[in-house]
Amino acid sequence: MTRLFRLTVISLAVAAALAVLPVVSGAAAPAGRTAVNGSAVPWAKAASLKSHASPTEAVHFQVYLGWRHAARATALARAVSDPSGRSYGHYLSPVQFRARFAPSKAEVAAVRAWLRSQGFKISDVPSNHLYVAAVGTVAQAENAFTVRLNEYQVRGLTLRAPATAVTIPSSLSGIISGVVGLDESGAFTHPLGAKDIEPPPAGYRNAQPWSVFWGQKTATTLPQGYGTYLPYAVRGYTPAQLRGAYGVDQTIKHGNDGRGVTVAIIDAYAAPTIEYDVNRYSRDNGLPTMRRGQFRQVWAPGLVHSPPVGDEQGWYGEETLDVEAVHTMAPGAKIVYVGALSSDSTDMDAAMNWVIDHHAAQIISNSYGDWGEQLPLDLIRAENAMYLQAAIQGIGVYFSSGDNGDEVDTLGYRTVDWSASSPWVTAVGGTSLGVGRKNNYLFETGWGTSRSVLDAANNVWSPELPGEWWYGGGGGTSTLFTQPWYQRKVVPAAIANYFSSTRGRAVPDVAMVGDPTTGMLVGETQTFSDGVYYDTFRIGGTSLSCPLFAGVMALADQRSGRPHGFANPAFYALAGKNAYRDIVDPAGTIAAVRSDFANFENAADGIAYSVRTMNQTETLHTIPGYDDVTGVGTPNGEAFLRALSSNRH
Repeated sequence: MTRLFRLTVISLAVAAALAVLPVVSGAAAPAGRTAVNGSAVPWAKAASLKSHASPTEAVHFQVYLGWRHAARATALARAVSDPSGRSYGHYLSPVQFRARFAPSKAEVAAVRAWLRSQGFKISDVPSNHLYVAAVGTVAQAENAFTVRLNEYQVRGLTLRAPATAVTIPSSLSGIISGVVGLDESGAFTHPLGAKDIEPPPAGYRNAQPWSVFWGQKTATTLPQGYGTYLPYAVRGYTPAQLRGAYGVDQTIKHGNDGRGVTVAIIDAYAAPTIEYDVNRYSRDNGLPTMRRGQFRQVWAPGLVHSPPVGDEQGWYGEETLDVEAVHTMAPGAKIVYVGALSSDSTDMDAAMNWVIDHHAAQIISNSYGDWGEQLPLDLIRAENAMYLQAAIQGIGVYFSSGDNGDEVDTLGYRTVDWSASSPWVTAVGGTSLGVGRKNNYLFETGWGTSRSVLDAANNVWSPELPGEWWYGGGGGTSTLFTQPWYQRKVVPAAIANYFSSTRGRAVPDVAMVGDPTTGMLVGETQTFSDGVYYDTFRIGGTSLSCPLFAGVMALADQRSGRPHGFANPAFYALAGKNAYRDIVDPAGTIAAVRSDFANFENAADGIAYSVRTMNQTETLHTIPGYDDVTGVGTPNGEAFLRALSSNRH
């Protein structure tokens, strides 16, 4: 899932201090007011100004309060997550966390009273008091925050944003840490899914020829590539193939299947056919169907209700992929799917906060993020506060690293994606995976794909191989966060110092298969030209990598008899050991021929053929040891589970 931005990069020297960045500033504020530092919207440029926002337009927003004793909270999160320390695993409950770090009732009351005095309706205050959500009009917001709300033309969309930083009464400057939602950045959020009132998404299926396993069939009737006939892409790997390749199939068969562990999946909206789809998929692919109470699909209570934004129906497929991927790797784990009311930042954050503050799971899988780090800093600060609470409570938060490689082709400059770049989450990168006839591991490369299509008239691949860069796993170096302690002595200086002499947080941390050419077979109810019914198709992206890895971590938590919580310190402590497969450049070029229906569902309009060349990672590179495509590597089955379970408890 992505939110689009083409903006200038924040200098590392300035942004490195984000963790201690003051939340208020005295700059350009009227008497008795204080400007909120980080509330300016980077994409709201004067050159793209279209008009003043309608005064009567509804505005849903959240006023964030931040944690009390933030420095102590940060120190505690590190202590409980460090396997070498005495406090490792001594997590707090939500009640204990609130008692020590949540804003006080008096602080919440002060914010509520001010918002009500400005004519706003309070829509939610979560139990951890992280924010006060409210709704009002543009005119009320402009008056309350002494700011002009304008409409800007951004990438073909007309979106609302403040023209300058917002201000608050100086009496609240020690309480309020940010104001999120006055702008419409969430309109760029568009992975897959839909509300249950929408019909199933448009049908999609893969064309034959395909291979059942890597190299089974060769495209001998099409032009050669790299001096040989290339294999056809796989149909989509089944659960048995993925579990076999990653070395956990026998582990699962012997009872280490994630039982006793709960994994939360957060997306927008909720698919009405998800339980049928997952159970049908399970029956067809040798997985146990969901036992009673094993799967829940819920709307997080207290969410801000904003108009739907983004690709609603597309979220169906994202939810289906996430649930089936977790169930594939951890068929005994409980899964709670938490649907946000929209893909807007305020709604997605409310869902995340609900899962964490109610400790609804010990692992959270998130197959969404922002294209780049160019968001209002108060939004980033607010979301980072949630991830910090998760770490203190022993909840592991996993994010896809992104599907646009280094983002140069997408945004015009190199950047990592948010939230994967947060130092308090695990960023999961992508690989291309070869699985053999016996479900055995053949190879992995970094996921980066170049594409050439068949020029049938001349019987050649065009452009000349490897063709144009198409997509790949996200990675690189953050310009917002300095290097976290757990990456020291592991991440090479060439990566950490990519932008500056100040070392930055490197992304990703770990990886699993993500390449759609070597992706997973999923099953979903879809709308085809001849009706609505269940069918299967191959899918990929780091939105596959993340839930697969979350499933593996459910096995690890069960094996250890305890949650690993924020596991990055444990992951990096094992760097260079056989717990991982170290992904490096292949000895030769690896590519496959892919067949696609021109109309996405049948051959009526023909079949398009293309060559997908792997390990095309632009300015990112797979190298021995840590790299900015696959992190410390991919999990090596039993060796990975044993190593994590032997950590100090």
